[in-house]
Amino acid sequence: MAIRIQRREFIATIGGAAAAWPLATRAQQLKMPLVGFLGSRSPDSDAYLVAAFLKGLSGAGYVEGQNVAIEFRWADGQYERLPAMAAALVRRQVDAIVAAGTPSAFAAKAATTAIPIVFSTAVDPVAAGLVASLNRPGRNVTGVTNLGTELVQKQLEMLHQLVPAATIVAALVNPTFPASDSQSRDLREGGSKLGLQVHVLYASAERDLDTAFARMVELRAGALVVGPDPFFFSRRDLIAELATRHAMPTIYYLREFAAAGGLMSYGVSVADGYRLVGVYIGRILKGEQPSSLPVQESTKFELVINLKTARALNLEISRALLLIADEVIE
Repeated sequence: MAIRIQRREFIATIGGAAAAWPLATRAQQLKMPLVGFLGSRSPDSDAYLVAAFLKGLSGAGYVEGQNVAIEFRWADGQYERLPAMAAALVRRQVDAIVAAGTPSAFAAKAATTAIPIVFSTAVDPVAAGLVASLNRPGRNVTGVTNLGTELVQKQLEMLHQLVPAATIVAALVNPTFPASDSQSRDLREGGSKLGLQVHVLYASAERDLDTAFARMVELRAGALVVGPDPFFFSRRDLIAELATRHAMPTIYYLREFAAAGGLMSYGVSVADGYRLVGVYIGRILKGEQPSSLPVQESTKFELVINLKTARALNLEISRALLLIADEVIE
């Protein structure tokens, strides 16, 4: 009888353990860290950036769906939606927030002073007020800067090299972009150094683009610089089409514009910046504090030239530019 009782106890113990296993599994799932991804643009336009972010995250030891969960929120270029989206992520009590784009960074920072935030931005984060300094960002915010705004003067130089006869240059800026004032200032200062007259034109909605290009014709602008902005990125096909239709040699800040039919792009590799963001998120999930992680500056630059568009504009690209190009689209 004693043996029978022991067997029953043993079976009961095994049965209890078996019943507890699913509960333990669910508990582990509940403990899986949750990362919020706040995007200024759209999932389609940023698919390659998300892939780069996930690559950096996996390099830090985290794989989506296995040991980390990610909740995505997308504004589709409508910045006014970002504060509510950031607040929703805070209510979800995410363990960290990826702020994809400058508008997202400001929205996330305004929403929380406790949850770690890692941004990717095209502005100087110190001048913009996102962090106290690059080496000591302070509090809960750090990230990667792509130097998009600071590159406009270099873009002007390349554009001037391509079309030296164009002394009047237009610049397209989104007035709702947080760094629009510094963009405009840098463009005018860069133009002055090169002896160029730069006219800054503003667009924040699709209807503004036709108006801006019509104004370029009135100004007799001979070239165009498109400033860094998520809205412009989301309308890159339309902007490239308008530039070709108006025979306007244009330089952009991302390779995707040239791939969409734009003449030329010069800027940092944003994908590499998002890989770095993924690495930082992984380190934060392992216990490091944002305040101890210096803001990184993405230093991988790329010049892309679309020869098909150059031929459509009857432009001859100099051998010097072709030799330094990272990619030539035939």
